[in-house]
Amino acid sequence: VQLQASGGGAVQVGGSLRLSCVAPGRTFRGYTVGWFRQAPGKEREFVSGIRWSGGTTSYADSLEGRFSISRDIAKNTVYLQMNSLKPEDTAVYYCAAGSRIILSSLRVASSYDHWGQGTQVTVSS
Repeated sequence: VQLQASGGGAVQVGGSLRLSCVAPGRTFRGYTVGWFRQAPGKEREFVSGIRWSGGTTSYADSLEGRFSISRDIAKNTVYLQMNSLKPEDTAVYYCAAGSRIILSSLRVASSYDHWGQGTQVTVSS
């Protein structure tokens, strides 16, 4: 499954961005889709994930409710709405998909089989 992440950009502190993840020609049915991010010099970290079937979601505790993940079944797209952005949110954001991810492993990067190319998010003060 080839994934395409888009929607990144440069914003000021407090701004918002919406990232999109699509799998051209494929459906996310049966998959869990996750967003991860990696800042320079840091390890890749879990941001949020959603189960396509049922829509169960999960978020990193550090986000403090600022981000929201959703899916559009008709468009076969997963979105990550990011509000109240902070400089520490600056990173490359990756979407990933996995077909057999149990709920307890949803936050683990190695659970995902397919990864997109990443989209840069830069938050300046």
